[in-house]
Amino acid sequence: MADVTAKGPGPRYQPYVPITTDMKEFTLKALIIGLILSVVLGAANAYLGLKAGMTIAATYPAAVIGMALLRIFKGSILEENFARTVGSIGESVAAGAIFTIPAFYIAGIWPDFATTGHYLESTAIMIAGGVLGIMFVALLRRVMVEDVELPFPESVAASEIHKAGRSGGTGAKFLFGAMGIGALIQALGQFKFFATSWEKFITFSKTTIGLKATGEATAQGGILLSSPGVSPAYIGVGYIIGPKLASLNFSGGLLAWGLFVPIIMYFLSPTLFPDGTVVTDETWMAAAVNIWKFIVRPIAIGGMLVGAGFTLFRMRKSLLTGIKRSIGDVKKAATGGHTTVRTEQDLSFKWIMIGIAVAAVATFFIYNHFAQDVVAALVATVVMIIAGFFFAAVSGYLVGIIGSSNNPISGLTLSTLLVAALLMVLLGMTGSTGVAAVLGVAAVVCVAAAVAGEMLQDLKVGHILGGTPWKMQVGDLFGVALAGIVMFIPLVVLHQGDINMGGTGFGGKNLPAPQASLMALLSQGIVGGQMAWPLIIVGMLMGFGFVLMQVKSPMLVSVGMYLPLETTFAIFIGGLFKGVVERFNLKRQHNDAQKARIENTGVLLAAGLIAGEALIGLLFAALAFGDIPLLAIFAQPSFLTSLVIFAIIAWILIQIPLKNAGKPDEPAPPTAVM
Repeated sequence: MADVTAKGPGPRYQPYVPITTDMKEFTLKALIIGLILSVVLGAANAYLGLKAGMTIAATYPAAVIGMALLRIFKGSILEENFARTVGSIGESVAAGAIFTIPAFYIAGIWPDFATTGHYLESTAIMIAGGVLGIMFVALLRRVMVEDVELPFPESVAASEIHKAGRSGGTGAKFLFGAMGIGALIQALGQFKFFATSWEKFITFSKTTIGLKATGEATAQGGILLSSPGVSPAYIGVGYIIGPKLASLNFSGGLLAWGLFVPIIMYFLSPTLFPDGTVVTDETWMAAAVNIWKFIVRPIAIGGMLVGAGFTLFRMRKSLLTGIKRSIGDVKKAATGGHTTVRTEQDLSFKWIMIGIAVAAVATFFIYNHFAQDVVAALVATVVMIIAGFFFAAVSGYLVGIIGSSNNPISGLTLSTLLVAALLMVLLGMTGSTGVAAVLGVAAVVCVAAAVAGEMLQDLKVGHILGGTPWKMQVGDLFGVALAGIVMFIPLVVLHQGDINMGGTGFGGKNLPAPQASLMALLSQGIVGGQMAWPLIIVGMLMGFGFVLMQVKSPMLVSVGMYLPLETTFAIFIGGLFKGVVERFNLKRQHNDAQKARIENTGVLLAAGLIAGEALIGLLFAALAFGDIPLLAIFAQPSFLTSLVIFAIIAWILIQIPLKNAGKPDEPAPPTAVM
């Protein structure tokens, strides 16, 4: 699509809806639908991110659901654009929250997560970061959305979906149908209709090894075999990221459970289980899990650290370009003057500066609350404002190039955390107060960068469709405020619900929260002096090895090591399903239009499975939070029934998209980039 704004004499870019229209846009029904979607999609992404370490872009499902609901109320395309904008912002607040806020618990700063004080602290962090992200983007919007060098792939796709909706098709039946199926499967698993996973420990035969300190000893180990978890959400994630990335993620699981855990267990077995000790399969399994938790996962975190750094290094040219242009963009925004053209009206520069100042003051009080030191809080606030602005600009620039799904938010946050941690050390801040201040800085910047990227993506959609920027910006302020107020609730429900079901909450097997664990470990290690450096260094060397081997995503492999094997295995299965679809595309010689229709249908189905499991999963977590017992259909459910569930999901993700390939001569729909 040609998206050119004339610089000087010549025609002005004409959006889909004329600039002189009086079409309804910022209406109560669109706002309410957007706010509901903001909470629902934000909670779903919080569930997915804490369990699998990944989130999905909410722009596309928000567009489809918003269109379907507004069609009932006879809404306009600009109302649909407004509802999607507000609805998708909750996902970015959730992403910023899950990457950092659980770190307060994992680092031991918050011994009890679910308290009123922690709710207020988390809400203040999310709202302050969200407002800053919106204000920074309002400064940069005009220059960035009009830049012909930024393709905004996901924005173009979303805008075309809105246009297609005007001609009758939205794809809502696929999304809502898959949501129902995902919810049903999750519910049946919770009611023990089938086994959600299968594990078996295979013991090796005993051998004699020579130990320098104690002489010969008898060693014995084994390997823990696991099935993929029966999870529509994980399988949907694997389908969306595709077979190559899903395989990389699974390779990390194979390294952890097929190499590191068995070999470490073998050499530690004489110490763990001296001669004469009776060892059962359950004991072996417990030992394997502990080795993975306390030895392998710190190694994985070292790999994640190198992976995040390598991601930023590969994007260094784009990062530097984004930083350089952000300074010039602010100058242009400040001197741009007032415009009467509806589609070019942002929040006024005066209100933007007031918003930044208010958020900065609020952030200062947040940091002073954590650090209990005025100087340290002031330094942290200055660092946050500078880093937040530049990373918001960089985040927006990267979204313009590669879309928000591939935006390296965790890498940007990690950079801020390292700078803040070193500054706290220089200022003499140590212990829990220093760690809390560092995590506070990282949390605000993370939310700001995530919100900035998502918002700029939506503003580009509005630019294409003819939306009014200031209305979308105000709508996002409502969305950020509501998401900030309620997002702590699903975190508490998931955390406490897992504990009530026998888990350990954040950082445990069921809620690994890999990014938050990385933030916690680094802040503890640099400021608190509590880092397992030998294991971290081993992991970093492993990460450098991945780089030298030209592994496409060292970060994804390391995350795979950090996650339970059943999780990465299920993601891998989803990637295989997508690979089967791609093979059929080649075999049947589908053209680009048919491939686009298959891709759209498949992504909608996968997103529906994710949302369905996430929402019903939150419901069951809430029941566990309230200690409400569940009906158990079978005391010992069979995993054979689970194979039928896999077959059903395979049919949904393979057969249904292929059946909707359409005829070769039909025009191509927009590609659902997520």
